[in-house]
Amino acid sequence: MLQISGLEKGFGERLLFSDASLTINYGERVALFGRNGSGKSTLLKIIAGDDSADKGDVHTPKGYRIGYLKQHLSFSHPTVLEEACSALIGDPVSEQYKAEIVLAGLGFTDDELHIAPSALSGGFQIRINLAKLILSEPNMLLLDEPTNYLDIVSMRWLERFLKDWEGEMIVISHDRSFCDEVSTHSALVYRSGIRKLEGNSEKLFTRISEDEELYERTRVNREKEIKKMEAFINRFKAKASKATVVQSRVKALSKIERLDELSSESTLDFEFVHAAFPGRFPIEVNELSFGFPNSLKPLVNGLSFSLKKDDRIGVIGKNGRGKSTLLKLLAGELRPLGGEIVTSPNTKISFFAQTNTNRLTLSNTVEAEVQEVNPTLGRTAVRSICGCMMFEGDDALKKISVLSGGERSRVLLGKILATPSNLLLLDEPTNHLDVESVMALTDALEVFEGAVVIVTHNEDILRRTAQRLIVYQGEKPFLFEGGYDDFLDMVGWEEEADLVPKGKRKGGPSAGTARDKKKGRADLVQERSRVVTPLKTQVERSEKRIEELEKTVEKLQQKLAAVSGHGDAVGIKLTSQELAVTRQDLEKEVGRWEESSQELERQEKNYAAKMQEVEA
Repeated sequence: MLQISGLEKGFGERLLFSDASLTINYGERVALFGRNGSGKSTLLKIIAGDDSADKGDVHTPKGYRIGYLKQHLSFSHPTVLEEACSALIGDPVSEQYKAEIVLAGLGFTDDELHIAPSALSGGFQIRINLAKLILSEPNMLLLDEPTNYLDIVSMRWLERFLKDWEGEMIVISHDRSFCDEVSTHSALVYRSGIRKLEGNSEKLFTRISEDEELYERTRVNREKEIKKMEAFINRFKAKASKATVVQSRVKALSKIERLDELSSESTLDFEFVHAAFPGRFPIEVNELSFGFPNSLKPLVNGLSFSLKKDDRIGVIGKNGRGKSTLLKLLAGELRPLGGEIVTSPNTKISFFAQTNTNRLTLSNTVEAEVQEVNPTLGRTAVRSICGCMMFEGDDALKKISVLSGGERSRVLLGKILATPSNLLLLDEPTNHLDVESVMALTDALEVFEGAVVIVTHNEDILRRTAQRLIVYQGEKPFLFEGGYDDFLDMVGWEEEADLVPKGKRKGGPSAGTARDKKKGRADLVQERSRVVTPLKTQVERSEKRIEELEKTVEKLQQKLAAVSGHGDAVGIKLTSQELAVTRQDLEKEVGRWEESSQELERQEKNYAAKMQEVEA
């Protein structure tokens, strides 16, 4: 267990903790929340002994082992597997299988186990540290953003592992649903203290909100009482006949403790500006293919979909499969090798990508960088956007060159807020955001009137926003018509196909049946997508074309009436011919629509029946 009492810590004039206390009992897993810069990471460093408090005590039982996930990278063994095995408590030879299981869960392939850690990307090097931490079998885990650099499949593995963890744990993550899944308690670094209670984050935030409202009501009522007593004392203090009563009130007033007004705590405040879109499809993708010159196989191959003007598409899959590349293709930053991307001239795209921080002008201030994307904005409006991104007052005058990576990401978000758009392309926008800011971003996406294509590993965002998915799994990415939970139920992740309910032995009949069914569903969904998606696209194109032709017919009829009224014989003849041709085109398009609609209905029934057979 862990007990912290009377903790104080500050940096210069900035006070993080003042008389803060926290107790974590045996078996408690605590999700630690707090705004960026509130002191969460500092608290973990103090507990781990990597930093010292200005005042206060941290107590743990004798022999109690604390494992701390550090972002500092240092490796001393020639291969990934040997590096991981170096953390084993027992014999590294006989218990090597434990390291192999953990590394596989974190996304390492068999080939990657035998290469040098230094040859891997920074994200995979962080995973080695995480594997070593797990294998060291500490009593308490301290995890500071363990989901950074993990793809959605590895995150789900880590989630299952931590839910079964029998020791104590403190975890910091911007992914609220992940925190709620793995924790028994929630805590908040809050107004220089730490507030902890049993239950999930919603219970914690609700309780604190209620307490603040009660505090404010009490403060206001107490101020009214104090002012009333002060007014009485000032009114009668000069009258001898009232001296006794006045002195009594003075004594009573001295015993009343004044409550300080709570300071407001800054958070991001998202509100995307929507630019009207008169059409139906901002972007249409037809048989899209793309791969880099050194790629063994295409990152995208034969992908087709039509993006509706209010669509929400989540792009999901393991790291390195091409999700970010797809967004760059949609944004026009890369050119397809095959197929086409048809972008409407009315489409106004705002593209957020982590790599785009390199495009910020280092000599600019935050204010100037936001102003550049929309010169029509006045300084008050620009300063307001800067404030929304937590660059308040003089912070808006900071140079980009002095900002951290997280602060630069917030500047990019601010530039998007300043730009009217009808299509948001967002590549992992929640990195570097605290939980409250992620919640604000998700709320803003839900009410945005335009279309959104988002790459994210955050399952809560996927559940709340995604109406359809582009899934990077199997030989090539495919479009899934449905939300994230629908995908998990009908298809699921290939790496989780062997998962069976607890208590059933892996490899038994139930395991094989579950695996076969999940694979059968996955294959059928991909086949259905290949057949049904082009039909849906054709139906939508026909509907769009019919709408356009009907408007043309209406205009020509009005024109015919006008030229007839003027007795314009030539005009009557030409307009009548044009009207006849347009009506023929309309009839043909309606025929195509009927044919495609009937075939779409037939195929959907066909695949529904096939799915029932797989489930039987």
